[in-house]
Amino acid sequence: MKPFFAPLFETLIKHANTDPVSLHVPGHRGGHAIAALGQMAETDQSYMSYFHQIMKLDVTELASTDDLHHPEGSIKEAQQLAASCFGSEETFFLVGGSTSGNIALLLAICDPGDQIIVQRNVHKSVINGLKLAGASAIFLTPLYERHSALAVIPSLNDIEQALQQYPEAKAVFLTNPNYYGMGVDLRTYADIIHRYDKLLLVDEAHGAHYGLHPDLPSSAIAAGADAVVQSTHKTLPAFTMGAMLHVQGEHMPRQALRQSLAMIQSSSPSFPILSSLDISRAMIDRFGTSLFDGALDQAASFRRWFNEHGAPISVLEAQLDNVHLSYVDPLRIVLYDRSGTLSGYELQKQLEQHGCWAEMADPRHVVLIFGIHISGDHTNRLKEAIAAISKQCKALEANVAGTAIARSYKRQPAGMELSSGVDERISLPISFAKTLLKNQQQSRVPLSEAENCTAAEMVIPYPPGIPVVYPGEKLTSRIIEQIARLAATGAKFQGAIDPGMHTIEVYK
Repeated sequence: MKPFFAPLFETLIKHANTDPVSLHVPGHRGGHAIAALGQMAETDQSYMSYFHQIMKLDVTELASTDDLHHPEGSIKEAQQLAASCFGSEETFFLVGGSTSGNIALLLAICDPGDQIIVQRNVHKSVINGLKLAGASAIFLTPLYERHSALAVIPSLNDIEQALQQYPEAKAVFLTNPNYYGMGVDLRTYADIIHRYDKLLLVDEAHGAHYGLHPDLPSSAIAAGADAVVQSTHKTLPAFTMGAMLHVQGEHMPRQALRQSLAMIQSSSPSFPILSSLDISRAMIDRFGTSLFDGALDQAASFRRWFNEHGAPISVLEAQLDNVHLSYVDPLRIVLYDRSGTLSGYELQKQLEQHGCWAEMADPRHVVLIFGIHISGDHTNRLKEAIAAISKQCKALEANVAGTAIARSYKRQPAGMELSSGVDERISLPISFAKTLLKNQQQSRVPLSEAENCTAAEMVIPYPPGIPVVYPGEKLTSRIIEQIARLAATGAKFQGAIDPGMHTIEVYK
């Protein structure tokens, strides 16, 4: 077992232990500024204990602390150790979450007018990166997990066809896994994309822990991706906004990437966030696979408990077929009410009333993350909450079936395949250059009269949560029919001003 070694963290501690006279930013001066709390009531002094130790480590770029944008000391060493730990050739620390990494990648490889092949269900940071770069996207419709109809990544055939249709595209940008922990082994994707001499960029925000235990999925960097962004703060013990960007191979322009990171990230990065990234890596090196044993055991125990206690609240069991889906993250558990009595949002609220706070909810599901060192006591509290909510659901289902709750939301049948609403699985290039449509006038027209118009707003129905239309896309009859159908079945829409989708914003 390796010793615990976190060079950046240790540098900050060493600096704090010199009792420095702070004549620089930040304004709290190593925590001294909160000494004023000592003059307040004794009950208020408790605030000091929460913040004072962290503030001692919250410094700026000093000769003793290094510079994130030109690392030569402890930050450089910490990033090199991270690259070795996660299997990349080079790793960059991010203090703006995966958002900053996704945007920096696009700025590094794109000039205005360049094309990128992108799956339609990407994080908004990818769209913002396309806007900042002035690039165009060729959108691919994703595949869907067969049981839940949740979107994963596009098919290999669609990716290869897009590469053939658009040989000038600079890269393929994929999101894997999805928010629900569902993903595909990317080795064959990397092989095909590299065969066409293109870059494979992967938003692996939800897979920072991948490849660190034999029971966890393999990482995208191990699959051969050229650049991978991971939200270290999501599943490893880093502070919020702490993330990493892993790079390998000869095709990713490293210097351009450094320049784009310097543009996107603050010139005054948070050293507590940076040190938490260093600590996360040090914990992995120190404890190895045992770091995840407890969480994996608790998640498996929770799933076994569900199998033994049939209840309206159920665990989603995805169908693995190596085509649509290769794996499901064992540390993510997706709950739903199979009776249709509670929507995902309502189930989330019920869990909160029992003191259990979920990661996210959609109209159908609730996502739970079993983090490192989750205790048996916490798992038991979750079981008690589920048992109580299930009992309540049974009573509602038996006595008040057909109430507003039951009518407003019913789970789609297992195996239902959702259509994205687009005519082609591979879109025409859509420019995100600001100047292209900047001077065009916009108007709101009835949806039924919008055929052949150019959309001026994004339309994202939930379910399935995949953008049907991006600004700049042509509104075909099929897209209009799909929007109308989803609106009639009660889908909620994001991005669009009219939540009922009776009208839509278009360019004249």
